[in-house]
Amino acid sequence: MSTATGRSGATGRSGAADGSERAGGRVVELPATPGLAGLYGRGVVGSARAAVARRRSVRPGSLPGTRLRVSGVRPDPTHLSDYQHLLHEGASDVLPAGFVHVLAFPVATALMVRPDFPLPLLGMVHVANRVEQRRGLRLGEALDVEVHVRDLAAHRAGVTVDVVAEVSVDGERAWEGVSTYLVKGVRLDGAERPDGARDSFEVPVPTGQWRLGADAGRRYAAVSGDRNPIHTTTLAAKAFGFPRTIAHGMYTAARAIAAVGPARGEAYRWDVEFAKPVLLPSTVAVRVAPDDDGFGYAVWNPRKGTPHLTGSVTPLR
Repeated sequence: MSTATGRSGATGRSGAADGSERAGGRVVELPATPGLAGLYGRGVVGSARAAVARRRSVRPGSLPGTRLRVSGVRPDPTHLSDYQHLLHEGASDVLPAGFVHVLAFPVATALMVRPDFPLPLLGMVHVANRVEQRRGLRLGEALDVEVHVRDLAAHRAGVTVDVVAEVSVDGERAWEGVSTYLVKGVRLDGAERPDGARDSFEVPVPTGQWRLGADAGRRYAAVSGDRNPIHTTTLAAKAFGFPRTIAHGMYTAARAIAAVGPARGEAYRWDVEFAKPVLLPSTVAVRVAPDDDGFGYAVWNPRKGTPHLTGSVTPLR
């Protein structure tokens, strides 16, 4: 059974698709990792319906309690190798945290295109990502992926929601990722929008630079399955207000953690906050360096001094 990229096996365990009840909500067991192409189609339809209905607010407590689960996901060695090559990860049978995110992303998307999810998929902006990897996950292990949503919150530009992916092996949680998405122009009923501005960015001393080609979005889409057209076609990017295609945020974040290398260990916390998108093609300045707790990193526009992302990698000792 295939994942969204068509290259990672998902050996689903037998069981009803309707799932079961447990603490934290109803669990719906999917027979395999869903394909992203079909999910994006459903997302377009749902977003169009929301636009027609002029839905500009959501109620607190309107997030669904349903959890989606796919059991027995086995990554494909060729898929892992392609990811490692593109992201400049070293060859290893230990799965990079960004690759685990790729495996979980279709399940997360499947939850966000369900009719009971109150926000439109199109136009969502990935503003932050947090991963806690408790141990290294290895090629050949059967991974159980479970996704839910939480923490609908007011934002100065709209509302945010956290999409949580948990990856377990033999009942032991080994990896958790929290992706925070912003939906602009939508209000949370009864909540005041915070007016706090983003922290100022002081341009650090660079440790290197990346030259990102015009095809960077298409190349990452090929290994991640995330074929959102703002990353792959200029026409779609212009429709969303960008002069040309933009890089995936998780591509640049994964490049940064790859630059940390083996010093991060197999258990670590990985945090990133996204700022201005990276237009393609571009040359960006990069700093990846040790700090008090582990490693800090930043990627920015070297001409304007504006940040694209900042983050940290903290080994768990």
